[in-house]
Amino acid sequence: MRIGELAERAGTTTRTLRYYESRGLLPTRRAENGYRTYDEGDLRLLQQIRTLQDFGFDLEETRPFVECLRAGHPAGDACPASLAVYRRKLGELDSLIEQLQTVRTEVGAQLARAELEASSELPGGPEPRCELGG
Repeated sequence: MRIGELAERAGTTTRTLRYYESRGLLPTRRAENGYRTYDEGDLRLLQQIRTLQDFGFDLEETRPFVECLRAGHPAGDACPASLAVYRRKLGELDSLIEQLQTVRTEVGAQLARAELEASSELPGGPEPRCELGG
């Protein structure tokens, strides 16, 4: 298939495909007429890259998976380098989750404080304490 068909089937653009070629993620093959040619294996590579990017992997992190697919592993993630990227990504995600849980706790505490303060300002409640500098 030609580049336009591959881009359409993969849900991307020809510009993206050329970029992947320049990064060595997508093979560059040309027919006798000079047109780029691709096959179903190339579509599988693109699907793997896009899936990983949807999961938050950056483009360079997809390289071991692409190489694993090229080596003949059907899922592209059974190679040692792919497994190492999975482990590293899980570590990053765990760290982000911890950070988000800390922020959530802080925001929850701020909300509780603000709600308590707001409820004390209801009619019949104590006067608001506003300090004016002067």
